[in-house]
Amino acid sequence: MQALAALFFHRRAALRRRALLAALLTALLVLTLLMTGCTNDEAAEDIRSVSSSNWDSGSPSSTPFASTASTASTAAPDIATFGIIYPMAHPYYETVTESAKAAAALRGVQLIVKAPDEANLEQQIRMMETMIASQVDGIALDPIDAEALVPVINKAVQAGITVICFESDSPSSKRAAFIGTDHAAAGAQMGHMLSELLGGRGMVIVENGMTRMKSLSERLEGMLTYINEQTDIQVLEVQYNEGNETRALAQLEKMIDDHPHFDALVSMDALSGSASVLVWKAQGLNRYSLTFGMMPEIQEAIHNGQITASLSQNEQLWGTRIIERLLQAFAGETLPLFDDTGTLEITQEDIPLLNAP
Repeated sequence: MQALAALFFHRRAALRRRALLAALLTALLVLTLLMTGCTNDEAAEDIRSVSSSNWDSGSPSSTPFASTASTASTAAPDIATFGIIYPMAHPYYETVTESAKAAAALRGVQLIVKAPDEANLEQQIRMMETMIASQVDGIALDPIDAEALVPVINKAVQAGITVICFESDSPSSKRAAFIGTDHAAAGAQMGHMLSELLGGRGMVIVENGMTRMKSLSERLEGMLTYINEQTDIQVLEVQYNEGNETRALAQLEKMIDDHPHFDALVSMDALSGSASVLVWKAQGLNRYSLTFGMMPEIQEAIHNGQITASLSQNEQLWGTRIIERLLQAFAGETLPLFDDTGTLEITQEDIPLLNAP
């Protein structure tokens, strides 16, 4: 992220230097023409020629993804416009937005980012419809409901708009690619992490997100399969917050009250992870707490001991990867169907490495 930001500011400084050079050359040409006695019309025509030259080598017309003009006098091509639609507004997605904005700025892409205030299928559909009507060039969607969003995804594709999914997939649709991880395998990995902490036995409560979100269903199934086949761990209860933070908090508190002897909590989504931090702080719990995903809040909670470990999906890669893949599609290239960003286990011992320069 810091490297991308540094590159962006370096390029912006270079563009300013090039603009200054263009102005100096224009002024020099005017002075020369006046000294040699050119007419006002001749001078004006020569000035327009200099001013329209492509001094900005980082402009969209010089990128490999945009069509270039055959002559210097041809107007620059339109800049591509991409949209990103999240399942909800949450700090978890801020890292994705930051990296996507940095990548878009470097490549001359206009970026539109949308998210419902809370997880809401109808709002996601309306946001897709709005982007289709606006004729954006590409959409990256994190679908709340893999099946319910198929018609509007296909509508976008039929309108000539590339659609890719990230974090959660909609494989039945005509989307061009999926960026994320193998959620069943990630769930099994979480089961293994849990078994290592509990020595293969114990009692666990689970807080999950949206029942219709494909990634979360696969993640839970992968973990339960591993636990049932490889351990003697007992899952006492599974609750779904459906993308509502207030509901997540209430469910966690009730499960803790109902199962006071539980050994560990697994939060299957970012919203559950955030809620667990609040509950652990409020109740001063000293139990294992595991979650998926990484953001500053979770990193701090691991450092402070409210969360034992997190399984990151390398979310910091998603934003840049989204822009890269949509630009490839914009250039007519075929995309890989599955862009696996992998997983990374993060514990308290790893926090100093995350903060290293």
